[in-house]
Amino acid sequence: MLSGFDGLRFSHWHPQIRDDGVVVLSLDRHDSSVNAMSQDVLLELGDLIERIAMDPPKAVVIQSIKAAGFIAGADLKEFQEFDRRGTVNDAIRRGQSTYQKLAELPCPTVAAIHGHCLGGGTELALACRYRVASNDASTRIGLPETQLGIFPGWGGSSRLPQLVGAPAAMDMMLTGRNLSASAARNIGLVDKVVAPAVLLDTAVSLALKGTTRPFKQRATAWITNTWLARKLLAPQMAKQVARKARKEHYPAPYALINTWARTGGSPIQTRLDAERRAVVKLAGTPTARNLIRIFFLTERLKALGGKDHGIQHVHVVGAGVMGGDIAAWSAYKGFNVTLQDREQRFIDPAMERAQALFAKRVKDDSKRPAVAARLKADLAGEGVAQADLVIEAIIENPEAKRELYQSLEPRMKADALLTTNTSSIPLDELRDHIQRPAQFAGLHYFNPVAQMPLVEIIHHDGMAPETERRLASFCKALGKFPVPVAGTPGFLVNRVLFPYMLEAATAYAEGVPGPVLDKAAVKFGMPMGPIELLDTVGLDVAAGVGKELAPFLGLQVPAALATVEQGKRGKKDGQGLYKWENGRAQKPDVPANDEVPADLEDRLILPLLNEAVACLHDGVVADADLLDAGVIFGTGFAPFRGGPIQYIRATGADALVERLKVLQQRYGDRFAPRPGWDSPVLREPVI
Repeated sequence: MLSGFDGLRFSHWHPQIRDDGVVVLSLDRHDSSVNAMSQDVLLELGDLIERIAMDPPKAVVIQSIKAAGFIAGADLKEFQEFDRRGTVNDAIRRGQSTYQKLAELPCPTVAAIHGHCLGGGTELALACRYRVASNDASTRIGLPETQLGIFPGWGGSSRLPQLVGAPAAMDMMLTGRNLSASAARNIGLVDKVVAPAVLLDTAVSLALKGTTRPFKQRATAWITNTWLARKLLAPQMAKQVARKARKEHYPAPYALINTWARTGGSPIQTRLDAERRAVVKLAGTPTARNLIRIFFLTERLKALGGKDHGIQHVHVVGAGVMGGDIAAWSAYKGFNVTLQDREQRFIDPAMERAQALFAKRVKDDSKRPAVAARLKADLAGEGVAQADLVIEAIIENPEAKRELYQSLEPRMKADALLTTNTSSIPLDELRDHIQRPAQFAGLHYFNPVAQMPLVEIIHHDGMAPETERRLASFCKALGKFPVPVAGTPGFLVNRVLFPYMLEAATAYAEGVPGPVLDKAAVKFGMPMGPIELLDTVGLDVAAGVGKELAPFLGLQVPAALATVEQGKRGKKDGQGLYKWENGRAQKPDVPANDEVPADLEDRLILPLLNEAVACLHDGVVADADLLDAGVIFGTGFAPFRGGPIQYIRATGADALVERLKVLQQRYGDRFAPRPGWDSPVLREPVI
C-alpha cells in the first residue's frame, strides 16, 4: 500500500505502488459484481487523485479487477435519484471535476481496458493520457448515453472529438455503438491492443515510455474541430440523425451536435460547462426519464432467465419465413439445429436465407463454416429424438398443430420441451392429447427474427414453472428479451397491436391514403406506419390473426384483410396494399393540399391503448412494467413515450377516456372504453 495513503480506508479502489514507481489503481466496487461509477466510487477516486497530485509517481495505471469488465458506466439508479431530487447538475459537475483532475495530473496516466468499458468508464479512459485494450472478444468500448436520452456528460463529449476527430467521435456518440478493441485502435481511441495476459505490463510500459500518435490522426483531430469544419459538418450530422429520429421525440442527438458545433474549438473548461448545461437540461425531459426506465425494464427481462437452460439441440418444424429464421438465428447463437418440413423444396429457401444471415453477421470468414454447420436440413425429422427443445412453426391451424404434436411427442426425449410459435391461438386449444403438458409452452417470436428483440413465453394452466425458467434462459442465450404472458387469444403483443392495425385498415378502406396513415403513426413515434406494417407482416398472416382475434375482441375485419389475393400478400410477393421494389414500399404521392383528418392519430393510437388497459385488467401480464416492455420490444411502440401504460399516466387516463368516448360517438362502439380504465395503476406518478 502506498505510504501516502496511510490512514485512509478504501472500499472500492485498491492503490498499489510497483517497484518501477508506477501506481496501479485497481477498481473493485464493493458489494457488486460489476463496476459502475457510483458517487462513492467517484469520491474515492477524487481522494486518490488529490493524494497522487501532492507527490506524483512516475505514472498511474487504472485497471479493473472484476472478471466482468472495466467499468459499465455511471450508476443509473443513483442518476434517477438525482433527477428526483433536482441534483443532477451537482452530480455531473462532481464527475467532470474528478475526471479533469485526473487529466491534469503531471504524470502519465493509462487506462488498461478489459471487457465492457461504457459511458462513465469510457469517459474515465478518455481523461487518461493513453489507453490500452485487451483483444478479448468481450472488450467493447462505447458511449451509449444517447440511447438513454442524454449524452456523455463527464467530459466524454468534450474530449472524444479532440482525440479521434469529430466524424468518428460523433458517429460513436450519436449511434451509441460499441467498438471492439481493434476498431477503437483504428480510430485512435486506443493506443495499443494486446492479449489479456500482458495488458497490465503493456499499460505500465506505455506509461513509462509514452508514444506519439500518428500524424494523420493528430491532423484529423485538429482540422475536424476547427470553426469551419464544425460549420460544415454539424448540419450534415443533424440531417443524418433526422432520417432516424425526430427532434421533438429524441432531443439528445441534436443537443450533442449543437453543443459541439458551438464550443468544439474552445478551451476544455468552456466545453465542459456547455456539456454539463446541456446534459442537465436533457436529464429532465420525459424522453430521458422514459428511456432510462426502459433500460431498467430490459435488466428485469434479462434477469428472468439464468444461464442453465439445458438446451443444446433445437429442432424446428416448419421452414417458412418464421420457422426458417428461428432455426438460423438459433444456429448463429451457438445451438445445434435441425430444420424439418414436408418437402425439401420448402427447406431449401430457408437454408439460403440462413447463409445470407451468417454472411452478414459472422464477419470472420474463417468462423462462418462452423456456424453454418450447426444448421442442418432434416426432411425426415431425425433431429426430434436428439432435441432438447422442439419448436413448431407450421400454419395457424389448431387441428394441424395437434396432429403434428401427436407424431412428435412419442419420439422426443423425456426432458425435452415442446413449444409452438403460434401468434394467436390460445394454448388451451392446442394442449389436448399432449402427454406431458407441463413441458409444453408457447414460444412466440416476431418478424424479422434477427431484428425483433422480444419473445413471448406463453403460459397455460398445466405448464410447469421449470419450463418457463428454461425457456427464459434459452431466450437470454439467443440475445432476446422474454416476456411471460397468459395463453389467451393474441397473447399480449398481437392483442394490443391488432385493434391499431385494424383501425388503420378500416380508415384505409374508407379512403384515407396509406401514406397519410403511415405518416400519422410515425409522427406519434411508431417505427413504421400501420399500412406498411401490414404489408411487411403479410396480409395473409394478418388475416389469420384476424380470424382468431376479431371474434374475441368483438371487432369487424374490413374486406382488405378478410380476403387476400394470392400473389398480393404484401412485401414477400412484391405487391400488397403497396407495391414493393428491392424490399422498399413504393408509396404513392399524396397531394400537399390533402386535408389530414384531425382525429386520425387518436383513431390509430387510442385502440392500442384501450386494449393495453384491457390486457392489464385481464392479467395477460403480471404488471404494467412487463406490459410496457412487451409492447415496446414487440411492436416498437414509441420508446421515448415509455410504453402504453406510461403514456397513459403522462397524458392522463381520464382525458384519454373522454377522447375514446368522442370517437365512440363518431365511429361506433369499437372505441368504447374497455374494462380497466379505473385502475389506480394508470394514475401512478410518472416519476
